[in-house]
Amino acid sequence: MPASSTTHLGTDQPTRRGDDDTLALCALASGSRGNAIYLAAGHSALLIDAGLSGREIERRLQRQNLDPHDLKAILVTHEHSDHIRGVGILARRFDLPVYMTAPTYQAGQDIFGRLPACHHFQPGTVFSIGDFHIHPFALSHDAADPVGFTFSHNGSRIGVATDLGVATGLVEERLKGCDLLLVEANHDTTMLANGPYPWHLKQRIRSRSGHLSNGETGALLRKLAHPNLRQIVLGHLSDTNNAPRVAHQTVKDALASFSIPIHTAHQDHPSPVFRLPTFPAC
Repeated sequence: MPASSTTHLGTDQPTRRGDDDTLALCALASGSRGNAIYLAAGHSALLIDAGLSGREIERRLQRQNLDPHDLKAILVTHEHSDHIRGVGILARRFDLPVYMTAPTYQAGQDIFGRLPACHHFQPGTVFSIGDFHIHPFALSHDAADPVGFTFSHNGSRIGVATDLGVATGLVEERLKGCDLLLVEANHDTTMLANGPYPWHLKQRIRSRSGHLSNGETGALLRKLAHPNLRQIVLGHLSDTNNAPRVAHQTVKDALASFSIPIHTAHQDHPSPVFRLPTFPAC
């Protein structure tokens, strides 16, 4: 397989599905106040989580020249409100099916409201939506049944893992060999220890069902680094217990022997659109 590369698309370039055969990702929002990720492959586009208002997610899609009418489905990682606030609204507005585990649906159904269609998947069982091959895997977090995902299309692969308290062997195994990784770097341990959160909340964040620190994320990414890893996106940074420059530098130091671009996703504006070329089978 040829070595892949990553391209940042400017916001003045439309990135509609089907324009070319690439695998694309845009972090529309990532942080403690709301999360949403756009993915496109071939003739399919997906939304992973919708933790902002429906109106705000549409606004951010349009800002990056991404059309919400191109969406095929919404995937949900877990039921915390910063990941599902806008799921029901967008699903009803654009008649989108929603995919999640059964425990996640049970835990979040009061927020989801009526859904046009809801499909349940099992962690560890691969399924497809349009041009995506999707592999959900279990994460350690204080939610009903939290998952991460890998998305494959024509030889390229993207891994997404946010909201996890520990990088288990399963997480490492599932994220190996990805061309692009979006992984949480939630907090700086010193900022958390000296910050304003009450002790019980600090303990929850630091626990195995909480969130990864910058150092833990750097250690995980050092294990996952390989010659064809073309882009790292750091997500779910805490507004109170982290800073983009701190997270970026910590991970950069951990990957000092690798030349991998690192982007820190933001809470208040979308990331660039990252594209990976794909390699159809001959």
